[in-house]
Amino acid sequence: MARIILRRLLMLVFVTAGVTVICFVISRLIPGDPAQLMLGPRATPQAIAELRAQLGLDQSIATQYVAYVRDLFRGDFGTSITTRQPVLAELLSYIPATLELMLVAMVLSIAIGVPLGVLTAVRRDTWVDNLGRGLAILGISTPTFWLGLMLMLLFYAQLGWLPGSGRLDIGVSPPPHVTGLYLVDAALAGDSLAWRSAFNHLLLPASTLALASIGTVVRLVRSSMIEVLGEDYIRTARAYGISKGRLLFVYALKNALIPFVTVLGLELASLLFGSVVIESVFAWPGVGSHVLGAILNLDFPVIMGFTVLASVVYVAANLLVDLSYLVLDPRIQAVG
Repeated sequence: MARIILRRLLMLVFVTAGVTVICFVISRLIPGDPAQLMLGPRATPQAIAELRAQLGLDQSIATQYVAYVRDLFRGDFGTSITTRQPVLAELLSYIPATLELMLVAMVLSIAIGVPLGVLTAVRRDTWVDNLGRGLAILGISTPTFWLGLMLMLLFYAQLGWLPGSGRLDIGVSPPPHVTGLYLVDAALAGDSLAWRSAFNHLLLPASTLALASIGTVVRLVRSSMIEVLGEDYIRTARAYGISKGRLLFVYALKNALIPFVTVLGLELASLLFGSVVIESVFAWPGVGSHVLGAILNLDFPVIMGFTVLASVVYVAANLLVDLSYLVLDPRIQAVG
């Protein structure tokens, strides 16, 4: 296990280096001038040139990248061009909202997708199976931004059942900060009003974000369960009179979850990038909406800071996937 962790940490270095190079070059090739955006259309060429020199934008791309990496090794993610605040501090202040959204979406994906995948596998080629597969395909193919707008139109604008934006109702104070996750902090503080408000605000964006993941989970669990249910040891266990529930959830599902865990690690990264769209639709004050604003303003340090953190999350998710294999099946030996 120590070798696995060491190997993944080394991979983190190479992945992060490759991602930063690509993102750094692409961000500098985007048409537009951050200095021009900051100073406005009436700025003089001299003022723009002075601001570009102050920001280091007058240097070559290679020189800028070397300076960025040098600061990165010291834990300095740079300073936001727009707000003039440290990038890392800004991102860390927005991450709890995004993390809470991602975790709730992931819980919904697993809680709905796994049972539905098992059900469609058991009821293979019946109307239940056809309905489940149809819903899975619909979830995967539906654009998340369109779905979010439709859900907001129905449950917020028409029915008025759920709030349409923000993390808390107007007049509800945030719970004392412990983790930054309002559901957790409100539960720790015993603040039922803030907890209900945070939960209601999470339902629409989290459900929208989870829909595509639910479709992926259903299809993968279904195919894995069908394969496992055809194995010899399952037929032998059935012949010994083991109950159907124990057969499905103790013997079959555990082995069927091994390929599902692989996709689950990738889905975590997908949820991170999908949150950029969802947070914009629902005005969710997370890192996704913050980075989208940075892209529109050509705020290079913020864009790069988000890229580095996203690459770390991606490699960490894959590390957790590798370690979970040993829990699900100790016979599996990790390879390269």
